[in-house]
Amino acid sequence: MNILILGSGGREHTFAWKLAQSPRLSKLFVAPGNAGTATIATNVPIGVNDFEAIKDFVIKEQIAMVVVGPEDPLVNGVHDYFLQDDELKNIAVIGPEKLAATLEGSKEFAKEFMMRHNIPTAQYKSFTANTVEDGFKFLEELNPPFVLKADGLAAGKGVVILNDLNDAKKELKAMLVHEKFGSASTTVVIEEFLDGIELSVFVLTDGISYKVLPTAKDYKRIGEGDTGLNTGGMGAISPVPFASKEFMDKIEHQIVKPTVEGLKKDNMPYKGFIFIGLIKVGADPKVIEYNVRMGDPETEVVLPRLKNDLVEVFEAVANQTLSNINLQLDGRTATTVMTVSGGYPGSYEKGKEITGIASIDDSLVFHAGTTLLDGKVVTNGGRVMAITSFGDDFKSALNTSYKNVEKLSFEGMNYRKDLGFDL
Repeated sequence: MNILILGSGGREHTFAWKLAQSPRLSKLFVAPGNAGTATIATNVPIGVNDFEAIKDFVIKEQIAMVVVGPEDPLVNGVHDYFLQDDELKNIAVIGPEKLAATLEGSKEFAKEFMMRHNIPTAQYKSFTANTVEDGFKFLEELNPPFVLKADGLAAGKGVVILNDLNDAKKELKAMLVHEKFGSASTTVVIEEFLDGIELSVFVLTDGISYKVLPTAKDYKRIGEGDTGLNTGGMGAISPVPFASKEFMDKIEHQIVKPTVEGLKKDNMPYKGFIFIGLIKVGADPKVIEYNVRMGDPETEVVLPRLKNDLVEVFEAVANQTLSNINLQLDGRTATTVMTVSGGYPGSYEKGKEITGIASIDDSLVFHAGTTLLDGKVVTNGGRVMAITSFGDDFKSALNTSYKNVEKLSFEGMNYRKDLGFDL
């Protein structure tokens, strides 16, 4: 079959790398793709939200399956667009429909879903510009630190954690009244701070049954020791060493099952990945957030551990026969280290030539923000390249990743050297 992947990051390169291994694949396209996907698929210069151009391409190239990488097109209803079009409705789309995608598109919607289905999460209240004074009062009732979340999509930058009450009030006003995050912060969710260690659990569902994929832990902050600004993710480790069988059983019974059952009860059709951001508080898991797609850079450590033919797995999702699939996993640990542009997550320059890619051995190279310019691979984003390695434990896997990262070079290159420090 011919398959189209939407997206241009490390997640999409990893999907392309995995799908390309399947004997069931005929042609693979990525829109818009990057310099990495160009080596194993055909890049197509179409934006992920240009649904009409996607439609024309899908018909022209006889695409049988569309794999949606990022959240934007899902929240904007790409799956619904296919279902409502007679020429597209029989094409498999991996990713939820618009209503279910609101689990990521609106923090308030997600919180209401969790409350409705008794899924453990932090206590919260929502506020708008009209109720900002009530927000101030609610902050006064809470113990610091204070957690403020822009309701809508803010490219991973809409969550602020502050220790000082006055700073929290100023931030709330900036988000609601001064529209710090634009329309994303028309509503702000304030919630209690949960103290613990975070992890991500990935679930694949066909809307009826589900499979729990390997756990992962990613590192969001730019600085060593989890300091500095939030990023899209500086690296990841899978599996998570502290996620014991007993703890995973709790996650499945208290969170995964009620989530999948809740989607059914609320009549929210779902064919795709559910990314559950969790925190372990004492011995118990609580949900921080839902994402409606795979994480990045977690995909770069989760998919390489999957031994199954991914085309077959996705076909089972589309046909709602996922219960027939037995997931086979590599027992080793996978780690990925993300190299980023100088200045990221603030302003940075693009177009810097990347050298040393060919000298990497014993690791997988996944391009995140790259493009081809005059036959050379150059930087084209904040997060540039992820280096994934296997090992018997996370330390040995990280050693290999770091050894290979040192072979890479581009002007201003930066990366975290302390991944796994909290494990």
